[in-house]
Amino acid sequence: MELQPISGGWALIAMALKNLTIFTMVIIVVAYATLAERRVSAFIQDRRGPNRVGPFGLLQPIADGIKNILKEETLPATASRFFFVLAPILVLIPSLVTFAVIPIAAPLPTPVGVVDMIIADVPIGILYVLAFSSLAVYGVVLGGWASNNKYAFLGGLRASAQMVSYEVALGLSLIAVLMLTGNVTLTEMVWQQQQLGMWYAFPLSLAFILFVISAFAETNRLPFDMAEAESELVTGYHTEYSAMKFSAFMIGEFGHMVTASALMATIFLGGWDLPGTWDNAFWYQGQLIGGFAADGSVILAQPAVWKTLLTFMGFAGKTGFFLLLFIWIRWTLPRFRYDQVMALGWKVLLPTALAYIMLIGGSILVLDEIGVRWGFGYGLALTAISGVSTFAFVFFMDRGRTITGAAAQRSQKVEIKTIPQALAGADPAPAGD
Repeated sequence: MELQPISGGWALIAMALKNLTIFTMVIIVVAYATLAERRVSAFIQDRRGPNRVGPFGLLQPIADGIKNILKEETLPATASRFFFVLAPILVLIPSLVTFAVIPIAAPLPTPVGVVDMIIADVPIGILYVLAFSSLAVYGVVLGGWASNNKYAFLGGLRASAQMVSYEVALGLSLIAVLMLTGNVTLTEMVWQQQQLGMWYAFPLSLAFILFVISAFAETNRLPFDMAEAESELVTGYHTEYSAMKFSAFMIGEFGHMVTASALMATIFLGGWDLPGTWDNAFWYQGQLIGGFAADGSVILAQPAVWKTLLTFMGFAGKTGFFLLLFIWIRWTLPRFRYDQVMALGWKVLLPTALAYIMLIGGSILVLDEIGVRWGFGYGLALTAISGVSTFAFVFFMDRGRTITGAAAQRSQKVEIKTIPQALAGADPAPAGD
């Protein structure tokens, strides 16, 4: 079997099969992510989740889909019909097409050539993801505005401000990754982590934390669900939607969650890479190689079907971990106030990301100047630098709430002023009088 990329008519067939398989897989994962959220939330709250429709409730997503298809569509009399229908489409499509540039497994050897386990290995991978994911805000804003409902409109405005704010922090958190990788292609990021000998979550730990926080805000998940905020805005931007239009918004939200989880797994946890060098594989000058020898010669990769399956399971496990994190955080933390959300984005994440870029840029320059070779030692040096900055950031964010403990703070005597005293500027009466 020649280690050559598949070509000709076979390449078209392979592309069609990859499109069909990955699209179907994403839809199934999105559907069952809704069931996972309901079951995990039930576990956290010590109650039973959906467990009646099918064994262990496994047919519940299918029942929900049939219900939404059969429900009556409603359209407010004063709504803008065209934009009202367009909004859920603009939310749904970006959440699905962004998965096209994410590698999901090691290359698959076949009798007619090697098939890359990615739909489109474009040279602008991460830029493609950022561009399409940012389009979702248009659907949210249009849905709120086209509904002609003040609560929906407020939700759309909140979403636009929040997404714009956190897209800045999310983009800046990736600058450190791009400086270290020297490329914007996601397959290249996986390969560089294989060559470094560790995943980027260690040498770029603060960028990892900033990216995770920004991803929560970008997907409108708790504690950043200001666009929905049931206690304030009914259900926010999709208040007037029903049936499949409402379902499209929910599919889009979970689709963005799945894509964000896969993206975090790829950028910071090595993607489909598993510990060890046995699964290393990358195209270099037309050859599928596993690395370089000490004299600079290439070491040919040894692809196998079992390696493809095993690395896919590793990628799925990492993505599932982040999906579980999304669900766990939602049912653990309360919603922020809107001013807190904006302050966190502009006053904390933005300056922190800028400072971290300068720190990592300077560190990379120093390591290159003193002749540290790319490899495990290089990663350890950056891990130490990032560890110190991450430790400082966590203590700054904590501000004596969790790490030091609220009980350690001395309780102070509360001074109580009556309204006449406050107006007159008189000394307050002692507490208890």
